[in-house]
Amino acid sequence: MPISTGSRNRKSRDYRVIRLQSWEQYLSVITDTRYRNWAFRGQRDASKPLFSAISRYLMAFRVDPRAWPEQEERVLRIFKRKAIHFLDHVPERDDDFQWLALMQDHGAPTRLLDFTWSPYVAAFFALHNTTDEGVIWACNPVEIAKAKRVELDKPGSFRKYFLSDSSPFVWMGEPYAMNRRLIAQSGTFLVPGVLDQSIESILKSYPNPNNTLIKFIAPAKKIRDNGMRELYRMNITQASLFPDLDGLARSLAYELEFHWAYDPRTMKPIRK
Repeated sequence: MPISTGSRNRKSRDYRVIRLQSWEQYLSVITDTRYRNWAFRGQRDASKPLFSAISRYLMAFRVDPRAWPEQEERVLRIFKRKAIHFLDHVPERDDDFQWLALMQDHGAPTRLLDFTWSPYVAAFFALHNTTDEGVIWACNPVEIAKAKRVELDKPGSFRKYFLSDSSPFVWMGEPYAMNRRLIAQSGTFLVPGVLDQSIESILKSYPNPNNTLIKFIAPAKKIRDNGMRELYRMNITQASLFPDLDGLARSLAYELEFHWAYDPRTMKPIRK
């Protein structure tokens, strides 16, 4: 099946966009191809740019951009001072990346974007709640690493490279100590050097954007039914990706539309 790459106008976009026509096409693109070492991220809305949670929050509530670095540092400081009462293991005070990963895990707005080394996990996050067009972003860590060398495991490195908020680059990696969700999701993080530009905008300025970022658009009508059923069979669910009681509870939503023997929408038997 031919791959649709959307508009040919390269002036407005230098990364690849692939509009998927079927679940089988997605499998053919990611299986035993050059994308096997890429990192992926699934989102339910293909129309939304790729911003971190803290960027979306600051923009939505119109916080003056001049205050962004200080406010970001402020919430990190507050979390460090107060979270210790709820933790069995407290990260080193200056290990900002470890603290940010912990904040991200518990829902705080940070500049970390969750990615995964599994294209199937990313597909789940793109499809499970979408009713229109989901999206799966794919990034090439080799090309990303060429742009700027950053070592977040050293004290003060987060402040040095990111809180200055002046250099448009992205970095990819994981903290040394990985939490249960990060492990379950084969997770990694993409970290932007600036908060006022989307990831795709930053990567368009890279030397080889066509081999750095790909956007897979996943229309729900063409992909979701087959994709979600196959992901369920692979045990990729909210319960497996969030291994706690909350994940189990959230996983029950899909059980409402799934049955091994028949399609609950049409009541027709599943063909073997």
